[in-house]
Amino acid sequence: MSADPAEPVYRNPVLDADWSDPDVIRVGDDFYLTASSFGRVPGLPLLHSRDLVNWTLVGHALQRLEPESEFAAPRHDCGVWAPSLRHHDGRFWIFWGDPDRGVFQVNAPEIRGPWTRPHLVKAGKGLIDPCPLWDDETGEAYLVHAWAKSRSGVKNRLTGHRMHPHGTELLDEGKVIVDGDRIPGWFTLEGPKLYRHDGWFWIFAPAGGVETGWQGAFRSRAFFGPYEEKVVLEQKDTDVNGPHQGGWVRTPSGEDWFLHFQQRGAYGRVVHLQPMRWGGGGGWPVIGDDGAPVAEHRRPDLPPQPPAAPATDDDFPGGRPGRQWQWTANPRDGWATHHSADGLRLTCVRTPDAHDLRALPNVLTQRLPGTPCTVEVDLRLDDGEPGARAGLAVLGDAYSWIGLQRGPDGTVRLVHRFAETVADQERDAAPPRPAPGGRARLRVDIDAGARCRFSYDTGDTGDTANTADTGDGAGQGGFRPSGQVFAATPWRWVGALLGLVALAPTGQGHAGTATFTQFRIRIQEKRADR
Repeated sequence: MSADPAEPVYRNPVLDADWSDPDVIRVGDDFYLTASSFGRVPGLPLLHSRDLVNWTLVGHALQRLEPESEFAAPRHDCGVWAPSLRHHDGRFWIFWGDPDRGVFQVNAPEIRGPWTRPHLVKAGKGLIDPCPLWDDETGEAYLVHAWAKSRSGVKNRLTGHRMHPHGTELLDEGKVIVDGDRIPGWFTLEGPKLYRHDGWFWIFAPAGGVETGWQGAFRSRAFFGPYEEKVVLEQKDTDVNGPHQGGWVRTPSGEDWFLHFQQRGAYGRVVHLQPMRWGGGGGWPVIGDDGAPVAEHRRPDLPPQPPAAPATDDDFPGGRPGRQWQWTANPRDGWATHHSADGLRLTCVRTPDAHDLRALPNVLTQRLPGTPCTVEVDLRLDDGEPGARAGLAVLGDAYSWIGLQRGPDGTVRLVHRFAETVADQERDAAPPRPAPGGRARLRVDIDAGARCRFSYDTGDTGDTANTADTGDGAGQGGFRPSGQVFAATPWRWVGALLGLVALAPTGQGHAGTATFTQFRIRIQEKRADR
C-alpha cells in the first residue's frame, strides 16, 4: 500500500510487511534501504525512495547464500542477519552477520549492482549486526558488532574494531566498547548502527528484545570509549510495542529521520518512520514525539512523489517471478521453466519431504502483507504422475495450503492440508473434492489477526454445496470455503510467508508441472495514505 503525496501527513507503518532490521542511507536525492533476509534467496533486498514514505523494491544484493551446500535446504532463521548499508568512496557497501560463520560484506558501484560475491571480514560464531564507519575527519575506519548468545554464549555487549579502509579485514582483535550488563536494567543489547556527528562517535543500538525493547543512543569522543547512554525511543503510552533497531538519515534540507521496526507476530517486523532532531537535553537525539513513536506526522520536506509500494501482484511474464519472490533455499536449475507466455511454470519436484512444506527448498515465497487482504492465484496441474501436487500456502512454524493433487487413477482433486507447529507431517484440513480439468482459482482471506480463511473455485457448477458466488467473475460455481480458520504463525525471527509450491513424492522420471497465473493481493481495508 502506498501513500498519497497530496496528503500533508503520512501514517505508520510506511512498510507494512516483514522488512526486518532496516537500515537506510541517502545518496544525493535518493534514499536506499536494506533488511534482513535470513535463509531466503535472493537475499539482502534493496529498496528505493525519494520521500522516505513511498518505497519500491529495486533488487537484491545477494543472489545465492554461501556456502552453497549449507543452504541447499531451508534454514529459515539463519543466513543474513541485520545488515548495515553504507555509501563510501563511490560504492555501496553492505555488511551483515551470519550467526554461524561471521561478518560478511558485499559492495557495488550502483545500487542495482553488480555486487561482489560475499567476502568474510571476520570469522566466528555468534558475530551479528555489524556496522562499519569510515571517518572522513581522520581517514580511519571502524566496525562494531553484537553477539548472539545461541552461538557464542555471549550477548548484551558491543565489540569494536579498527578496520582497514578497503573494508576487507580488521586490524585488531577487538574490544568490548559497550557492556550492557554494566547498565542497570539493560539486556539483549544488539543491532548497533555507527555514526560520526558533532565531534562524537555515536552508536544507535536497541535493547530489551524484539517485542518489548527500546532504542538507545551511545556517544563517546573516542571510538573505543568510554560511552554514555540514553534511551531515545520507547513505547510509552502508544500501541507500538518494542519500537527500535533501525537507522538515522538526513534529508538534503537538513531534516533528520529515523526508520525502525515493530514486531507484529505473524506479520513480522514492519517499518515505521519517526521524526528526529538533535539537541535535546545536552545534544542527544530526540526521536518521535519526545521519545514516543508517532502514528502519523507531517511528511518529510521532500518533493512529492507518486504513490508507490513494493510489488506484490505478478503475471509472471516469460515464466519469470518478479523480484518480490524468494526461494526458501538456494534454487536449482529446472525448478521454474522460462517460456514465451505469461504464467509461472513450476516443476513438481520429487522429494522425500512431500509431507512437510517447511522442509522444502523449492517453495517460492513473498512477505505476508500487514494489512487485511485477499490473496488469489489461478493454478493448473499439468500432465504428471500420481501424487504430483501444487498449491498456495501460508507458511510459518505451522502452515496450511490449498491446491491440486493427481490421484492414482489420474484424476485431479482439490486438496487442503495443514500442519501444526509440533507436527512433523501435514494432514487434511478438508475432504478432497473434484477439480474438473485440473484447474482451480485459490483464495486466502487474511484478517487483522492473521487468521486465514481458505476457499477455491473450480468452475464446477455441479458442486453447489457451500457455494458463495463473489460476483467477481471468478467462475461459474463461485468460491467455496474450505476447512477451518487457520491462524498464521511466524518462524522464530521471520514473519509468516505466502508461498507457491509444486512437488511430488519420490520416484522415477519427470512428475509433471504446475502453472500459476494471475497472482493478486487485494487490500481489504485501504487507507488513503500512510
